[in-house]
Amino acid sequence: MNILGINAYHGDASAAIVQDGKLVAAVEEERFNRLKHSAGFPAQAVRYCLTAAGIRPHELDYIAIARDSKARLMRKALYALRMPKLALNRLSAIGKFAEIKMDVAAALEVDPNRLRAQVRRVEHHKAHLASSFFVSGFDRAALLSVDGLGDFASTMWGSGAGNQMAIDGAIAFQDSLGLYYTAITQYLGFPNYGDEYKVMGLAAYGELEYLNEFSNIVRLNSKLGFQLGLDYFIHHKKGADMNWSDGIPVIGPLYSDLLEKRMGPARIPGAAIQRRHENIAASLQRRLEEVMFFLLNKLYEKTRLKKLCLAGGVAFNCVVNGKLFDHTPFEEVYIQPAPGDAGLSIGAAYYLYHQILNQPRAFVMEHAYWGPEFSDSEIRSGLRAKRNELESNQCSFRRAEELEELCRWTARRVAEGKILGLFQGRLEFGPRALGNRSMIVDPRRREMKDILNRRIKHREPFRPFAPSILEEATGDYFEHSQPSPFMLMTYPVKRNKVAEIPAPTHGDGSGRLQTVNRQTNPLYWNIINEFARLTGVPVVLNTSFNENEPIVCTPDEAINCFLRTQMDALVIGNYLVEKSPAEVGRDELEAVSQR
Repeated sequence: MNILGINAYHGDASAAIVQDGKLVAAVEEERFNRLKHSAGFPAQAVRYCLTAAGIRPHELDYIAIARDSKARLMRKALYALRMPKLALNRLSAIGKFAEIKMDVAAALEVDPNRLRAQVRRVEHHKAHLASSFFVSGFDRAALLSVDGLGDFASTMWGSGAGNQMAIDGAIAFQDSLGLYYTAITQYLGFPNYGDEYKVMGLAAYGELEYLNEFSNIVRLNSKLGFQLGLDYFIHHKKGADMNWSDGIPVIGPLYSDLLEKRMGPARIPGAAIQRRHENIAASLQRRLEEVMFFLLNKLYEKTRLKKLCLAGGVAFNCVVNGKLFDHTPFEEVYIQPAPGDAGLSIGAAYYLYHQILNQPRAFVMEHAYWGPEFSDSEIRSGLRAKRNELESNQCSFRRAEELEELCRWTARRVAEGKILGLFQGRLEFGPRALGNRSMIVDPRRREMKDILNRRIKHREPFRPFAPSILEEATGDYFEHSQPSPFMLMTYPVKRNKVAEIPAPTHGDGSGRLQTVNRQTNPLYWNIINEFARLTGVPVVLNTSFNENEPIVCTPDEAINCFLRTQMDALVIGNYLVEKSPAEVGRDELEAVSQR
């Protein structure tokens, strides 16, 4: 059975394909069209998924869409009377989804009549929950999805057992923790779609000066829920204004004038960060934590289950995630690598396969490597095509014949303080670079954070970089040892280890870590292990392989990024590339390019 899952006409458009219950491929459209958080229809992602699965369009059995226009019809009707613009936007979206089979056919360049696949619609938050629980490996778990808005709801909870989920409740529009965080993010001068993670980083530098005010902005109630202080917002009056006419999602203003009256004028994007902004960010973050722990503790009281599956955009808040073990009774937490809307493509497919079709579970998502990969010959061709540019940049390159040679060469360059690009295997699904499309540097050098920002990343100085650590060494360096394979947990760094890894340690002494498992990514594990052999430290600083763009997908994109930035070295497949002042002979380049 072949199921194509799709998230379309929303930010982070994506596609995934599930064959007989096994995930075969999953990828965001942005990786192909190079537009961050790309919206619209994921045509290239759909084509890739069928290619990866080795099937033709007529072999698709189902198309699962993460949108159900029938959900909460009465509530939508009431708001439509109050907000005609919102109603028109919803009708436009419904019209696009009605043509989804036509769009799939167009993407695959086939007659729609040749597609025998049935189209099934899955409610937004049910798809979120399915994207986590059905691939978690947990037989039973408590379930929680929290984000901005989807199918007129912001939050949903329940429990999962076997191949079925039971939904116990939901919080509908107008109350939303996702919109709350986005509104304050806008107020703090970060207006772009997806900027919330910047404010999460800024929060580490502030004090809780405004926490009492934030207790009015988000209020708890005795049920499993919360309410927004709506006087601080405008989305309930005008709707959550989002458009993507240029392919990139844009959200209109969400906060009201009351926010500025209470906490001062909004920061102009690009203006200097003041102490007040840091304190607002810290208060915002702490209130989110308080509300999330309230929800989770109430959820535990209802389910009495020690295992938890989280999903939705708020599940990207790795500070909340890392504190779960200290503030709730949950002992195991699973969050898949794309808990935001990109993951809806996986969730829609698995909800259909298990919940609707009642098929047994037979898959666990242990890694994030579900995107395109490239052969040795394709990488060689890419290097050969760039030979003149490599020569002009005084680059040497050669092919490593053995894994041990590649790992030694890589670890040595990192230990020497060089910035190294790592391009290997299948592209990561989700926003985090996890060793296959990464840049890595020496975590022992405090200055590496500033060097990375100055030479390549050009990021705000308060934003952290991540430590990648051998999974088995986690408890030696961090206060918690629960694995964090998808870089979705922040743990305190042990005090006696901060001096060893200052570069990826955040301002509050924490680290947003990735634990690297030897089975799921043996090459990356071996590189870090070799670095540990050289230095005694089983950690590297890891950031995404890109420069103000989506993570690189193809060899050409990797080579171009390497050439136009001040990166020092590149491991691309089996090839070792290095910029050097030493002259490289044309004969050597010619010989390698033919291998």
